[in-house]
Amino acid sequence: MAYQVKFNNGFECPAIGLGTAKSLGDEGFEAVKCAIDVGYRHIDCAHLYKNEKDVGRAIAEKIKDGTVKRSDLFITGKLWNSFHRVDMVRPALERTLSDLGLEYLDLYLIHWPMAFKDGWELNLLGEDGRVPYSTAEFTDTWRAMETLVNQGKIRSIGVSNFNKDQIERILEVAEIQPATNQVECHPYLNQEKLLKYCQSKEIALTAYRAVGLISDPSTAIHDTLVVELAQKHGKSPAQVMIRFQLQRGVIVIPKSTNRERMKSNIDVFNFELDREEMSLLLKLDKGKLGRQLDVPYARDHRNYPFNSEY
Repeated sequence: MAYQVKFNNGFECPAIGLGTAKSLGDEGFEAVKCAIDVGYRHIDCAHLYKNEKDVGRAIAEKIKDGTVKRSDLFITGKLWNSFHRVDMVRPALERTLSDLGLEYLDLYLIHWPMAFKDGWELNLLGEDGRVPYSTAEFTDTWRAMETLVNQGKIRSIGVSNFNKDQIERILEVAEIQPATNQVECHPYLNQEKLLKYCQSKEIALTAYRAVGLISDPSTAIHDTLVVELAQKHGKSPAQVMIRFQLQRGVIVIPKSTNRERMKSNIDVFNFELDREEMSLLLKLDKGKLGRQLDVPYARDHRNYPFNSEY
């Protein structure tokens, strides 16, 4: 898999990566090893996933056995909501680097624009179904992340789950422009307006949940059109959905622990969706009704991102 997306700072990111959310323990360890073996070079991680040590073990083993060099890999990490306070950004990154066994990250993202109570505790949800908030502002967090780029700890920085207005706030203070905005994106939530905005600012869009949950009959992978296009092209519905994103210039990070599905998810460079097919897929958009991932316990946060149009 050689297709790359070039960031606004000149670094290149493999257009398809492996998502690692919910891949815990030995399952996560084996999934990352398998992904590297079948050709993945982009691994998407986060402190919140509680598996960075397992991911790190897998990376170390694949480097040790000669399958890859560190320079062959593109590793993404994410700053969790509890570490937005300026003095916590570096310790959070250092914990991630230590757990992954790496000296630097290729990309570090602010995971969400909402800041939660400062500290290392991840399980903040109270009996009332709410989490305590922090007064930290993500614009200050961004400036702290910039210092880590200048120190060589990170090559690129970006955001995740940010809306247009929040990106504008970052751009107002930024010395280093965000490289990407990682958001939920699939035919039922195609993010077309946000994509065009980001492209106008030379910010790449990265899609999570681009394939969705196969076990959930309400997701786009089961849509009649997606299934029909898959049959027409001799591909799987997941391959059609991934190809849909690539042709829009969107980076995709499908999550899987299954070897054959991993191989299938990167076998998408030998067919193309025509203009009419792309148009039909775009028309499947359901707007906010198509969103699968929400944070209902933080809807009253001043920086909750999903109240805006895009």
